[in-house]
Amino acid sequence: MRTQAEISSHLTQLGVIAVIRTPRPEQVLPLCAALVEGGLTALEITFTVPNACNVVAAVVREFGGHATVGVGTVLTALQLKSALDAGAEFFVTPILRPELVPLAHAAGRPIMLGSYTPTEAQLAHEAGADFVKLFPADNHGPKGVRAFCAPLPHLRIVPTGGVTLANAGEFIKAGCAAVGVGSTLLTTEILAKNDWSALQRLAADYIATVQAARAS
Repeated sequence: MRTQAEISSHLTQLGVIAVIRTPRPEQVLPLCAALVEGGLTALEITFTVPNACNVVAAVVREFGGHATVGVGTVLTALQLKSALDAGAEFFVTPILRPELVPLAHAAGRPIMLGSYTPTEAQLAHEAGADFVKLFPADNHGPKGVRAFCAPLPHLRIVPTGGVTLANAGEFIKAGCAAVGVGSTLLTTEILAKNDWSALQRLAADYIATVQAARAS
């Protein structure tokens, strides 16, 4: 079993977390296969997916040796415990839920708490969050992240909501630890057509964009 530090390191080294939302749970295994083939091996399956914990367990069985599988949209302790039982390796909540931190850490798992303002971001950090999810990030943009990081450089920010192929690199250059990508990766068209080859290419493009931003 990977340690909390090893899981966190994988998320930051890769730099892109796929946020998986679909009303059709049968799509999750094939889309995860496409993401992994494209090199995107940080998979966040949200609780908005029907039967999310069963889906997580299936993804862990299929891809656990090649990918880091976590759960998003965690709002309660019960959800976190259920996801942990399903094999989730990291947890993400879009809101500030400090009481979830000790539950995740007791299991040796990293957790990302949601924030929107500098005060919330700092409170998430003080609560022990491994990462701070800036959500929705499109209202801040890379320029807003730079403003966050100037007085608060210790924050490990992961913007989600509004991250695109065009600005993912700019978020990284602004100081983000990684980016979370949902609807601009798992697009409506890709999901409607089950176009997994297009998803694989797009996943590879996101990884290449983040790597190029770091190299520069």
